[in-house]
Amino acid sequence: MDFKIREDRRPQGPRKLVQEREAYFRLVDQGMGYSEAAAVIGINVRTGKRWRNGRGASGRNKAAPPINAVVPPPVGTGPPAPSRYLSEADRIHIADRLREKATVRAIAAELGRSPSTISREIRRNRHPTNGQYRPHAAQARAMARRPRPKPGKIGQNPELRDFIQDHLTLRWSPEQICHALRRRFADRPEMHVTHETVYQALYVQGRGELRRELTRALRTGRAMRRPHRHAAKRQPRFSHSMVMISERPAEAADRAVPGHWEGDLIVGRNSRSAIATLVERSTRYLLLVHLPTDHSAAAVRTALTDAVQTLPPHLKRSLTWDQGCEMAAHHAFSIATDVPVYFCDPGSPWQRGSNENTNGLLRQYFPKGTDLSVHTREDLDAVAAELNSRPRKTLGWETPAERLSKLLAA
Repeated sequence: MDFKIREDRRPQGPRKLVQEREAYFRLVDQGMGYSEAAAVIGINVRTGKRWRNGRGASGRNKAAPPINAVVPPPVGTGPPAPSRYLSEADRIHIADRLREKATVRAIAAELGRSPSTISREIRRNRHPTNGQYRPHAAQARAMARRPRPKPGKIGQNPELRDFIQDHLTLRWSPEQICHALRRRFADRPEMHVTHETVYQALYVQGRGELRRELTRALRTGRAMRRPHRHAAKRQPRFSHSMVMISERPAEAADRAVPGHWEGDLIVGRNSRSAIATLVERSTRYLLLVHLPTDHSAAAVRTALTDAVQTLPPHLKRSLTWDQGCEMAAHHAFSIATDVPVYFCDPGSPWQRGSNENTNGLLRQYFPKGTDLSVHTREDLDAVAAELNSRPRKTLGWETPAERLSKLLAA
């Protein structure tokens, strides 16, 4: 403390105890009890209580507000909505239950919170020296951390800032710089940052932690972050809007009615060649579509149209595909064949599970990294016939050809 505790405890009149008040609250914030802090400072316990809770006007004494004033909600608004933040009452409950040796999960269940929330609260807001959890000191620490924006770690440490700027000038990536900091300053955690912290210091305007022109040394050279995915700004993939799989008829989902197909491409070496695969969902019957020249949208549309037109009418109900650019002409395909095309959600291959499984079987015949253009139409027909005559567990050990012939006979 930067003042001398007065030895004369007799009444001093209207003397202002400014330094004593500041020291009292500093000790309370550190986790010391109210009576203990009052004894250390040399004040009465009731004086500390008045400092904490405020006092009303009395005689010549003016009213004083409490140190942590609580603003009441507007009249007529009802009880406040539950907050995502722990309140002071929650922290008092946590302290009482910890004193009773209750488990973290029990406390979390009583407060309707996640156990990780309670565990994190105890770890972050307990006393740094003795490890005791004092609710009012914990509330003060939490409120002190809440204001935004916070000063950045790079801007507060000139040595750290200079190290990062020097290595950015050498065209090191932020991730390389962060690993170098951990190796060189292994015993100094104040010199450790993540690469996201470096990017924030470069991209977020107004922070002034790193020079703006250092963004030219990044791999991309961008002066601002470009989001990879943004639902509101997602550009339409095709000129004609896609019909998503959520709108596909329910009869296709339960596989009870034949005629619903799943399709995809298996691609050869360097993506220069491809074969289109069509799998019927009910029978797992396979059609391999020859793409002799390329797998552009026009070539795929023509090849699929020729293949589908060979089917009987009751086996032409729908086609499910992923959002690959080879189906950009899906609207023209539907007009030519009267077969609607439904598209899977992005990154959801399980929505075409039969086709994905069959493509895995086809890699026994067409290994990855090989040129698929060397295979003729006769080669593809032979492979399809061999797979269609292979017993399948999901069909009760019948073959797809047998199951399809039963449907055609019926």
